[in-house]
Amino acid sequence: MPANPKYLTQCKWQRFAKITAAILGGYLVSMSFHLALTTLFNRADVVITMAFSGFILWVILMVIAFLAKNGWKIWLIYLGLTILFLGIFFGVNS
Repeated sequence: MPANPKYLTQCKWQRFAKITAAILGGYLVSMSFHLALTTLFNRADVVITMAFSGFILWVILMVIAFLAKNGWKIWLIYLGLTILFLGIFFGVNS
């Protein structure tokens, strides 16, 4: 059963932003979050659990991106979170 067209995003740029934010942005946030966790916990343990928890977090971030009204705002949020987590990782490890 196809989706009701009135609930779908009409603008092609918004659709592009949501899809790329879901796939690429969600992946960047997920991986940078786990890198930041390596500053608190043993690196080997985080890498091992990242195989499962990273995928689960990525899927949750994908769903959030598609539920949002504005794809560009999601991109800004995801990029901000990625920069924050990478800042924590590189700040502690430098």
